[in-house]
Amino acid sequence: MEGQAFVATFREELLKLGWAEGRNLRSDYRWAPPGDAEAARRFANELVVLQPNLILAHNTAATAAALEQTHTIPILFAIVADPVGSGFVTSFSRPGGNATGFTTLEPTMAGKWLELLKEIAPGVNRAALLFNPATMPSIDNFLSSFKAAAASLGVEAIVAPVHDTSALESVVATQAREPNGGLIVMPDTFMTARHGQVAALAAHYRLPVIAPWRFNAEIGGLISYGIDVADNFRRAAGYADRILNGAKPNELPVQAPVKFELVINLKTAKALGLDVSWILQQRADEVIERATVILSQRDR
Repeated sequence: MEGQAFVATFREELLKLGWAEGRNLRSDYRWAPPGDAEAARRFANELVVLQPNLILAHNTAATAAALEQTHTIPILFAIVADPVGSGFVTSFSRPGGNATGFTTLEPTMAGKWLELLKEIAPGVNRAALLFNPATMPSIDNFLSSFKAAAASLGVEAIVAPVHDTSALESVVATQAREPNGGLIVMPDTFMTARHGQVAALAAHYRLPVIAPWRFNAEIGGLISYGIDVADNFRRAAGYADRILNGAKPNELPVQAPVKFELVINLKTAKALGLDVSWILQQRADEVIERATVILSQRDR
């Protein structure tokens, strides 16, 4: 489970900073299934009842659930796409409440994703940006970068909101009705929870797809470009150390990502008839050549 591995990274960094389980640190964990808001609220309440010195919230859904339960206990989020638009903080430099942490992206990445998609699949002349408006309230901040890149590359920019799971296949199928289409997946909570379904649909409709998380490429997506998630958890340990030593969340600015990784799935590229240039392969942090098994959301 990726979440447990990231928390292990967080704990390793805390240990380096002098915080040892059973000596001066006690940790309690709750793991809500992706998309289960009720479980997230219930688990957040259970943690607040314990009156901890700090709550580490993995993502947007966990942060929202924790903030519903407390406005006094410090909350540290590790991978939130849009903390301002989600209402978690007032601004990056002055969070203004009991939460702070680390983000997963910044607006110009939407243009970068399109540039990479076009580079690996030069024939793409129509690109659809997939997102859920409910879980990506600041999508307008990213559209300008996406549309500017599309204009410079001669690509038709398609804004493709997906409001629920049942609509996801129809939206993807619509993009496949005409040739030379491609998909860009935004890292909102809704889309991230359905990464398996997106990869399966992209394979079924033979659409090149770029997504923000490396596991998208690992399960059969064509290419991923996004933050090194583990690095956010390493950096979060430094903030945790400061908070446990008395710092207030509103004294600690929200920080943007600093480490990114590019992963290419050559097996998927071959299946799509794409010849990935050696230069692009050399730039990648990882090139996957093994066979992959793609699971749809209902198979998981």
